[in-house]
Amino acid sequence: MTSRIPRDSRLRLVRTRPLAAAPAAMNQRRSRRPAPRPPEGTPARAELARMARSGLAGAARVAHWADAALGPGRDAGRADGKATLSDETAERAAADLGLTAAQVRADWDTARLAGLVEVHGDSARPGWRLRAWDRDDSAVLRGWVALFDAWSLAHPEPADHEPAAVAEVVSAMPQVLSFLQLSAGPVPMEQLLDLLQQRVTELRTERCEIPYGPQPDPAGQAEDQAQDRARPEDAPLEPLLDWALHALASVGALTYGDGQATLTPLGSWAVWVKLEQICVAAQSPAGNIEVAAEEMLRGCAQLRPNAARAEYRAWLAARPVGSAVTELIDAARGEDALLRGLAFEALRVVGAPAEPDVRAVADEPTLRPYALLWLAEHDGHDPEDAHEVLTREEATWLWVDTAAAVADHGEAPLLVRHLESAVQPTVPMLLDEVRAVGHPRTVQVLVALAAAHPDPALAKAVRRAAFQVHTGRS
Repeated sequence: MTSRIPRDSRLRLVRTRPLAAAPAAMNQRRSRRPAPRPPEGTPARAELARMARSGLAGAARVAHWADAALGPGRDAGRADGKATLSDETAERAAADLGLTAAQVRADWDTARLAGLVEVHGDSARPGWRLRAWDRDDSAVLRGWVALFDAWSLAHPEPADHEPAAVAEVVSAMPQVLSFLQLSAGPVPMEQLLDLLQQRVTELRTERCEIPYGPQPDPAGQAEDQAQDRARPEDAPLEPLLDWALHALASVGALTYGDGQATLTPLGSWAVWVKLEQICVAAQSPAGNIEVAAEEMLRGCAQLRPNAARAEYRAWLAARPVGSAVTELIDAARGEDALLRGLAFEALRVVGAPAEPDVRAVADEPTLRPYALLWLAEHDGHDPEDAHEVLTREEATWLWVDTAAAVADHGEAPLLVRHLESAVQPTVPMLLDEVRAVGHPRTVQVLVALAAAHPDPALAKAVRRAAFQVHTGRS
């Protein structure tokens, strides 16, 4: 009897692409929903970025100086253990840049708030935004929005007010800013103060709790009432509103003078961005906003690509970018190959802010092919051609990893079709390279493929390869 094992079974070559999306969505055509447009009269992004670069020029200058003068291998100045500039370093920077030490410190603090400098423990290093400062408008605008978010830290808060009262005003200011954005013009201080008082009252009402359990005796109740009278709830809000408006003016979000305030174009755009993020977060179709990354990814596994991307955006909008990226990468390190692919799909939604973290994991064998594809697409490669950055071994490892995801979560016909995406031109070559690549799921993938394939001869060859890997034979 002659062997029916194929010796040169040609595979139809197709461009490889990650099967990270849910199996049910593999053949769905991608349709792009037009992005919401900012209010009429908002400058173009390039003009907004020019404004942001101008406002952050001093911070960028000090950050670039620190990168050049204090980087590894250079004569670094001393730090105080909090990633702030020591007196010696501030004086040195002032001399080099023609500024005062106070100006250098102020610009350094702004650079930290804008993400031009990133703090890691007791040290600081240049942020990704600084690296992309001159070429990426999105990086510049993200940096300015980060500064806008930190407006209450950019200007010293009043020393003679209770922290609780200051916190109430900070919590109430988004509504004041929304009103300024809708007004699209100068608003008198009296009107803003009235709105602030209303919002603070609402916050206090929402915080009110009904006491349970035994009630205090009259003497204790009188003492509590005396403490209530000492609380800052009756403190005048006008000085705090004045502080908040000056702080927002210091970051370039508004102009404040002559008893009225007006949002700048950057400030108006930033408020609109924040409102859009709230709307996106509120539109989560599957309700995954509050869960951890791994659970969110599992919830997205059966969604169509567009719905999954909407879910990623909603999940990301509800948490800081840095912690979200860390969660996604941790999920990608798990044993479930499907979650690995989905995590990098979510990182594609994150975009440029994820670049340093993705680049940092490019040397981890499990994540390397995914990271290289992500970086290639981020650098401008066509997604259909991004696989060309992978070596033959990396492409084979990714093929096995993707096959593992299909075997665990997909259907047999999809696993058979996945065979066509291999870079090897023949089945014997594929099996040889799959055995050599050392993926931990190789045996399970080959067994599943043998069980699913309708060609008995090919299935027999695949089962033999699985046995050889299992027993360690060549």
